[in-house]
Amino acid sequence: MSALQAFWHQLLHAFRNLLPIVLVVAFFQSAIIREVPDGLLSMAAGLLIVAVGVAVFLQGLELGIFPIGKNLSNEFAKKGSLLWLMVFGFALGFSAVIAEPALIAVATQADAISEGRIDGFVLRLLVALSVGTVVAIGIVRTILGHSLHWYMIVGYVLVSVVTFFAPEEIVGLAYDSGGVTTNIVTVPLIAALGIGLALSIRGRNPLAHGFGLVALAVMVPMITVQLYGIYVYRFAPAPAQAAAAHALPGADLEPASAETTHGLLSMAIDLLTMFRDVLPIIAVILLFQYLVIRKPIAHLHKVAGGFVLVIVGLYAFVVGLKLGLFPIGRSMAAQLIALDAVHFIYLFAFAIGFATTMAEPALIAIGQQAEEAGKGKLVGHQIRVLVALGVAIGLTVGVHRIISGASIHHYIMGGYALVILLTWLAPKYIVPLAYDLGGVTTSEVTVPLVTALGIGLASNIEGRNVLIDGFGLIAFASIFPIVTVMLYAIYVEWAKPQGEVS
Repeated sequence: MSALQAFWHQLLHAFRNLLPIVLVVAFFQSAIIREVPDGLLSMAAGLLIVAVGVAVFLQGLELGIFPIGKNLSNEFAKKGSLLWLMVFGFALGFSAVIAEPALIAVATQADAISEGRIDGFVLRLLVALSVGTVVAIGIVRTILGHSLHWYMIVGYVLVSVVTFFAPEEIVGLAYDSGGVTTNIVTVPLIAALGIGLALSIRGRNPLAHGFGLVALAVMVPMITVQLYGIYVYRFAPAPAQAAAAHALPGADLEPASAETTHGLLSMAIDLLTMFRDVLPIIAVILLFQYLVIRKPIAHLHKVAGGFVLVIVGLYAFVVGLKLGLFPIGRSMAAQLIALDAVHFIYLFAFAIGFATTMAEPALIAIGQQAEEAGKGKLVGHQIRVLVALGVAIGLTVGVHRIISGASIHHYIMGGYALVILLTWLAPKYIVPLAYDLGGVTTSEVTVPLVTALGIGLASNIEGRNVLIDGFGLIAFASIFPIVTVMLYAIYVEWAKPQGEVS
């Protein structure tokens, strides 16, 4: 009964994530567009499958991955070995990101739209390697007590330099890839690792030193993916075959997904693909548990069942994306453009950004942790409103860029120039948290919808290139929460009565 109650809780959690999207879309369809989209029943079924898939996936995490991850973290803390902590941090970051549903969604879209030139699996592999590396580096930063300021300032200067040389086709995708690395799987694991380390080391402040791992995990993939794009578009030969021959099974963008007509063989192949995606997490846990810690896994049957649920949940999630969230995003984009009233497109982007972010569970969790660590300096609800406002503004700016046809290079480099300036001016205690909040703004449900919205706008506006202009919205949704949170912290410091101590 307890397992059923837990699953019901996860299902409610998934429906709560979907509810803001449903309400915003329903309002625009009934009050502004005033027409029923094609394939409504298929979209509704897709949303239901997404909710069930996310619930099954989360239940699998709770049963199989999180308990072992926490146990391994405790065992390594007892060992007190920096090398083993770094190795474990790398393995944890890599294995969690390679199975991140939002990254799978973005990589699948990029693979199909680029006609196979950008390999979806290679993209995910590069992002996972990047995150693993920076988690290891972040552990060292926490242990040594370094300020995050210089890591972020130097890092984003490097990001901007690489962006200057990167081809247009990869820039938006690279920033989106960084923005989706920290969601449903990675945030709980990485945030818990950083805060736990800070609490266990004398002289470390959990607010200043515990946060920041998520921020680093967002930044470095932006560099590696752009370097990959420079290689692919300037040095590698163009693929001889089109995307239909190269793309992952079921990666077409048509609303009538091929999944609905495939037989048992196709389902088995797709489930094996999901197993391949989760295999790194399983391998990491087994390797460290039996070869390093050298202890048997407690409640092995529960853990094994958890991994099965993770694989099945991922499969259902991807099927639901193709039936529901991707078509909704493209359909709304086409319908809003047909209205020939650009302010409605801006309003839709703002509403989707604010509503979905306010309901984001990872943001709620980080806000609560920040309030506890801040000891009176921060209020969780205020943080959520600031971040939601930042996401709403970011999506609106990103939509304007697509509509105007401006270069994403200028927008992104300008945005991060502002972030670097604010990093210099903001109180030190807020910087790690602000960057982490920029990395948890888009959920496994929001990312596919926002990605599809950008692709839909670029597909329906004359003169826009889908690969160049369609990606990038998630990047804007990650930049502006950093800005709003740091601006608020600067204001609070300046507004203090003279002589009051921080």
